[in-house]
Amino acid sequence: MGPQARVVCSLLFLLQVLAEPAENSDFSLAGDYLLGGLFTLHANVKGIVHLNFLQVPKCKEYETKALGYTFMQAMRFAVQQINNHSGLLPGVRLGYEMVDVCYVSNNVQPVLFFLAGEDYLLPIQEDYSHYEPRVVAVVGPDSSESTMTVAHFLSLLLLPQITYSAFSDKLRNKRSFPSLLRTVPGADHQIEAMVQLMLYFRWNWIVVLVSSDDYGRDHSHLLSERLAGREVCIAFQEVLPTPQPNEEMTQQERQRLEAISDKLRHSSARVVVLFSPDQALRNFFREVLRQNISGLVWLASESWATDLVLHSFTDLRHTGTFLGITTQSVPIPGFGEFRAQRAQARPPMSNGTTQRATCNQECDTCLDTPESLTTILRFSSQRGAYNVYAAVYAVAHALHSLLGCSQTDCPKEVVYPWQLLQEIKKVNFTLLGHRICFDQYGDLPIPLEVVQWQWDLSQDPFESIATYYPRRRWLELIRNVSWQTPNGTVPVSTCSKDCQPGQRKKPVGMHPCCFECLDCLPGTFLNKTSDEFYCQPCPGNEWSHRGDTSCFKRQLAFLRWHEASTIAVVMLAALGFLSTLAILGIFWRHFRTPVVRSAGGPMCFLMLVPLLVAYLMVPTYVGPTTVLKCVFRQTFFTLCFTVCISCIAVRSFQIVCVFKLASRLPRAYGYWVRWHGPYVFVAVMTALKVAIVVGTLLITTTRPTALAIPDDPKVMILSCNPNYRKGLLVNTSLDLLLSVAGFSFAYVGKELPTNYNEAKFITFCMTFYFSSSVSLCTFMSVYEGVLVTILDLLVTVLNLLGISLGYFGPKCYMILFFPERNTPAYFSSMIQGYTMRRD
Repeated sequence: MGPQARVVCSLLFLLQVLAEPAENSDFSLAGDYLLGGLFTLHANVKGIVHLNFLQVPKCKEYETKALGYTFMQAMRFAVQQINNHSGLLPGVRLGYEMVDVCYVSNNVQPVLFFLAGEDYLLPIQEDYSHYEPRVVAVVGPDSSESTMTVAHFLSLLLLPQITYSAFSDKLRNKRSFPSLLRTVPGADHQIEAMVQLMLYFRWNWIVVLVSSDDYGRDHSHLLSERLAGREVCIAFQEVLPTPQPNEEMTQQERQRLEAISDKLRHSSARVVVLFSPDQALRNFFREVLRQNISGLVWLASESWATDLVLHSFTDLRHTGTFLGITTQSVPIPGFGEFRAQRAQARPPMSNGTTQRATCNQECDTCLDTPESLTTILRFSSQRGAYNVYAAVYAVAHALHSLLGCSQTDCPKEVVYPWQLLQEIKKVNFTLLGHRICFDQYGDLPIPLEVVQWQWDLSQDPFESIATYYPRRRWLELIRNVSWQTPNGTVPVSTCSKDCQPGQRKKPVGMHPCCFECLDCLPGTFLNKTSDEFYCQPCPGNEWSHRGDTSCFKRQLAFLRWHEASTIAVVMLAALGFLSTLAILGIFWRHFRTPVVRSAGGPMCFLMLVPLLVAYLMVPTYVGPTTVLKCVFRQTFFTLCFTVCISCIAVRSFQIVCVFKLASRLPRAYGYWVRWHGPYVFVAVMTALKVAIVVGTLLITTTRPTALAIPDDPKVMILSCNPNYRKGLLVNTSLDLLLSVAGFSFAYVGKELPTNYNEAKFITFCMTFYFSSSVSLCTFMSVYEGVLVTILDLLVTVLNLLGISLGYFGPKCYMILFFPERNTPAYFSSMIQGYTMRRD
């Protein structure tokens, strides 16, 4: 036999001496098939010093755990029901062996005791498929750390283990723990219930305090994963110091607790999540009370959510509201009376002289006086007892199926652990209204409850306010919370206040929950469906004010017929049209007179007709812009104006040629007259303008385009050309050049005979056109909108009037009021006089 085997045998021999039950003990019951039970009847969070020695821990030196006592009695009650009043296992009697594991202290010895046979030996075999351990299944223990220790041993023989309060998600790994099942949902559901509770009350700024063991680290890591993307941030996280076995605080522990409490008191977070065993929280809450911290919401994990010892600190009511996540409380008929009777009917006291008398067999002597125990049990609920109760019934149903029991009898055959494990995984029955059926991870997804601590001793200290359903992953509130706040309102725990509608969040620091609120700029908006950190731009035809949650349609601005400015310009255009029409009639009637011939003769009609057409284009500027109006503006209107300007320019050139260049360049002048130079020039300029207009139409679009006005973004104007300024500059460039040329030639001929001289009229027309066009371009570079449109139309009409009245008006005045000067003789005398003065 090797050294390891000798150590195992020594331990088993020690267990044989220490674990044999005394008479009338609650820990043992004979039966055809035994169940193992592991419960925490006494606890000290750091009571593990004895593990350095080969001795069973003295549990009675630790603090009594009323909840562990309730769990143990729930197992006894279930076994008694099955044996006496159930249709399960007829003719078969269940028994049990229970051990006080002292929280995490006493795990190895009980497991070896359960695995050993009746001879207290655990033989070394190559194949354990036909090995019969002392028990057929084990219920417990409660903590995740103890459960893992036990599961590693039991999994070697595939001995079924059903824990009733171990929540760690590590236990879902079936490769590491193939024989482990739970009558509780995993920690994932507990954390999800917490997160949904935070979201429901709009708490996004929390503090997380954890113990320094695996329980605290695992749960805090799982919480961080669940909070990712849920808009809940952790203000800070701290690790609570582990108390000493004697519960006396060291100086280092006291300083650490003072620092954490002080940080908590100055934090803006009002919600504290605590993942820790209950024993590790007592010194912490004493420090919280000493620093007079109040107004907080304490979210308790299942490990201390229903702890009566902490609840007995009645001053804790002044620190805030206590909410905890725990398993659903399912009343077990008759269990309350059974537990109370068992606590009062105590077994005879052991004299303690036998070496076999340990705390595991003297539970009643380790508890307080009967009066104290009765008080504890009166205020402790049955919460969690159903989990133990269901575990026992799951084993009984599986055993019933495995043995092939009938309604009246069960064959008492040998049951191997691996066979029973397969049957337990397949159980599916209803127990007190709840479906008992393990999922693929070996968990029983029964609902969880959110409880609130009540301080009225006349009622249940842990009142249920919400229920979480693991199958649907849904938290349903069933009762309002009594908040420990001055006005009874829900405490606010946010890093930043919620932004008003139409405001975006600007992150501040590293937490997305910390931000400042900024109004969305005009032209942007933010609604509930948008990203809260970015304002969306409005569509091109819409706009918004600062801080708007939606956009509105821009108002389309255009010249309207009923406006005073439009009426004035249209009246000027009508006056110009009628006067031009009258001039055309006068010139037609006096076509052969010297005044008409000196004005250009037939070319006058080439000017007057386009002027009439140009006046007719004025209505295209009024009213909503259409494609047809855009075509008229960009083609007929500009072409008519170019014809007029080119006629004036060539006319001013002719004046200079007739009186100054004819004598110097007679041949050139002969070609000019022979080939109808003026008409050729006008035709060339018109063709060039047609090319410019056609090119502009091909490059740009004639479809009306809505353009926003920077000075008034609520208004949009309909423009024929998105680049209206550039288009206007291109279209008027040729006209500006012609006006400059006409002005230059007219200025050269300013000394010609007065009656025959048109230079001063041409100079006036061209000066007015050039200056008004330059002024309009300058104005358009600064302003936009309808004002530009009305000014553009006004300048155009004035330019037309300048040509109509400024150029042709004086000639009509001469024809109508001084007919004696409209004769060839008078013109001949004026030319002769001019020649004589020049000589």
